[in-house]
Amino acid sequence: MFLFLCLLVFFCCGLNMAQHGFSQSETVCPDSCLLRNELMAMKEKIEIMETMLRDSETRLINSESRIAEMKEQASTKVIFSAALAHPGSFGPFEKETAVIYKTVITNVGSAYNQHHPISTGDFTAPVAGVYYFNFFYHAGGSHQGQLFLYKNDQIVVMTHDHQSDTDTADNGGNAVFLQLQQGDRVYVRLGANRHIWGYGQHTTFNGFLVTQMDS
Repeated sequence: MFLFLCLLVFFCCGLNMAQHGFSQSETVCPDSCLLRNELMAMKEKIEIMETMLRDSETRLINSESRIAEMKEQASTKVIFSAALAHPGSFGPFEKETAVIYKTVITNVGSAYNQHHPISTGDFTAPVAGVYYFNFFYHAGGSHQGQLFLYKNDQIVVMTHDHQSDTDTADNGGNAVFLQLQQGDRVYVRLGANRHIWGYGQHTTFNGFLVTQMDS
């Protein structure tokens, strides 16, 4: 009988302890799950912030590169002005002839050819961009006056005046904006059997870089 009572008491105590442990596990589980969910949410926020930070760094690097490029473009200056300075009349010649402007007035950027042993009278674009060019001449009416402005091997614009027995002096000129790539050449040629005056700085060739562009 005593043994039975002892077993009954032990069983009741064990049941009570089991119920108490289950109650504690129910209390602990919601707390740990809540903490885990909060940690997962924080991790997602951190990953989003890291992605945004990387995007911001990329935009900053691109902006800095663009600013540096714009500064370099702004520092590129190309301006030239040259006169024919040929004694008396230049021409007429039987064939179309290059006009070499030997008196260089301005040559910022050294794009107009003046440093070679034999000057070609060419302007060579140092950078890609839009350039402005003009050319003027003064001549007499005894022969026709005619000048061509070339880009590489193609005529772009020209100026021309007819022969006249009554008009003893003629002036002509033209201008153009050209989009050039680096290395493109621009130059002036005198038409066959035409003439211009070279003395007195009357006949000039001028140009400058308007805006630099990507190649």
